[in-house]
Amino acid sequence: MPALPADPNVLHPMPEQKRVVLLKPLITSPLIEVGDFSYYDDPDDPTAFETRNVLYHYGPEKLIIGKFCALGEGVRFIMNGANHRMDGPSTFPFPIMGGSWSEHFDLISGLPGRGDTVVGNDVWFGYGSMVMPGVRIGHGAVIASGSVVVDDVPDYGIVGGNPAKLIRRRFDDADVARLLDLAWWDWPLTHITEHIRTIMSGSVDALEAVAPDRS
Repeated sequence: MPALPADPNVLHPMPEQKRVVLLKPLITSPLIEVGDFSYYDDPDDPTAFETRNVLYHYGPEKLIIGKFCALGEGVRFIMNGANHRMDGPSTFPFPIMGGSWSEHFDLISGLPGRGDTVVGNDVWFGYGSMVMPGVRIGHGAVIASGSVVVDDVPDYGIVGGNPAKLIRRRFDDADVARLLDLAWWDWPLTHITEHIRTIMSGSVDALEAVAPDRS
């Protein structure tokens, strides 16, 4: 009997654990893109991810999350809509209070942003971590619990703290280059299914040995 791949389109991949949701079938906003099998775990209401975990998302910047990402409880993405002016005496957004103050809405519209927030594939976010606007997080990265990520994270980097700093990289430069070339997350699902154990616990050499033929 052939191995049966998991289904990337079910909302609850573990039916007995409603705290875990796959994000791709959950997302409705055109400003959020999520790849297959990326999930969020929250004992309260994981289905409210778009409103509770992606904050100040008024556009046009996007949140883009790759495949096979693991998001622990309380992960937050702060988007560019949270920006306030800082070039005058006050940072307070008077125009949003209404009345005649709203005539000055031009003072807060079009504030400079950092662009899309982009998360690579196979990224692990620890409990309560926060990502600030316009950050780019590389493939295979690990974000420690409680981290506040204000700068880009390299591929296979482990970061932690507030502001988050690079602690170490999971592999040396040569192996990172090999892993990026292998890009196991783009393999056919049937091939991933066949080689789960190597992907999870094998060496880079072993992963390279079972890679699908790309000729």
